[in-house]
Amino acid sequence: MKGKKRKIKTINIDVDKCVGCMACEVICSAFHSSPKYSSNNPARSRIRVIRDPIADIYVPVYAGEYAVAECAGRDKYIIDGKEYDECAFCRASCPSRDLFKEPDSGLPLKCDMCESDPAQEIPLCVKWCLNEALIYEEREEEIEEEVKQEDLEIGLEALANKYGLNNIKDVIERLSESKKG
Repeated sequence: MKGKKRKIKTINIDVDKCVGCMACEVICSAFHSSPKYSSNNPARSRIRVIRDPIADIYVPVYAGEYAVAECAGRDKYIIDGKEYDECAFCRASCPSRDLFKEPDSGLPLKCDMCESDPAQEIPLCVKWCLNEALIYEEREEEIEEEVKQEDLEIGLEALANKYGLNNIKDVIERLSESKKG
């Protein structure tokens, strides 16, 4: 496959600046509610603040790719004398935990950098971060494009588990008919 240049968008995190206000979680969950800004459910947020208030440590982590299986490694991190396992700071939605899964459907959540309608210039969590702990960055990288059939299968499987395969087939047939006419 031929390499193309693509804009990569990331959020860099300065842990030393995070005070645990959770404004990032609040605005993210409000932006992703339906209709937009109609509710605030942190379980729908694509960013979570992992916190240890006794040690005064707050680490924002935003949702990444879905992982089909648990990772094999369980590295440990020691911060100010307290031990954390690798999962504490992991961005993936995986079978071993409910973090970054939509609470109603169980579908994995992924940070979309607030590009859904209406698209934002910068992610709202970055805009609302009072202490500038979240820093938005865009850069160009050469990548190989690939079709991620696995993502489609994961989404369809979750919908089939929730609504039943026959209901999914009926909807697809109706959509196919409406596209023809």
